[in-house]
Amino acid sequence: MSGAVRIGAAAAAAAICTVAIRKQAPEIALGLGLSAGALLVLWCSGALSAVLNFLDRLAETGGLSPAVLEPVVKTAGIAVVTHMAAAFCRDAQESALASAVELAGTALALAAALPLMSAVLELLTGLL
Repeated sequence: MSGAVRIGAAAAAAAICTVAIRKQAPEIALGLGLSAGALLVLWCSGALSAVLNFLDRLAETGGLSPAVLEPVVKTAGIAVVTHMAAAFCRDAQESALASAVELAGTALALAAALPLMSAVLELLTGLL
């Protein structure tokens, strides 16, 4: 919980600074927002590696092949990056670009999930 509080406090501080300088220097404000977002994601990388380690143990214990969990992890990563990129586009008053980023992210997530969907199709074909 303390990590979430620290992240919230850092994000609030960055947002206050961004709002304070947005009228005088919108480019700098956008850069500050992007930098703060990137730093917050890097700050969470330890937690993300713990989750990946857990998923590896889960796959090993359950006898799952990496081909099953890999598309799930890729899809989640694509969703996070897409969400952040679209939010930054909206902050820059580029809502059309944000929509395009979301559409591209959706297409990439579906493409990343294809191996998993193929495995399900093979399983269903084998059952029939």
